[in-house]
Amino acid sequence: MKKICTVCGQGLGSSLIVEMNIKNVISELGLTDNDVQVTHKNLNSYSPSDGFDYIICGIDLADSIDAGSGQKIALENLLNVDELKSKLLEIFKGDK
Repeated sequence: MKKICTVCGQGLGSSLIVEMNIKNVISELGLTDNDVQVTHKNLNSYSPSDGFDYIICGIDLADSIDAGSGQKIALENLLNVDELKSKLLEIFKGDK
């Protein structure tokens, strides 16, 4: 199972929207909750020790986030579903 966390400054708006978009994309890819766990956090509550495989954030926060052993994915536009889908396809190719 892959663990993904979306992070934004407040953890209320954009990271929640990105989380919902991720869930829609993974469903389109034929993946389930057994394959992927997705959550959202604000910058202050996120910790590298949380053990996420992928941390998705806006490019504006990329330098502020330590991905720990995970991989950081910075999006130019958090609300651009096509950009998000492209990044997720890279992660999940071969998992279908």
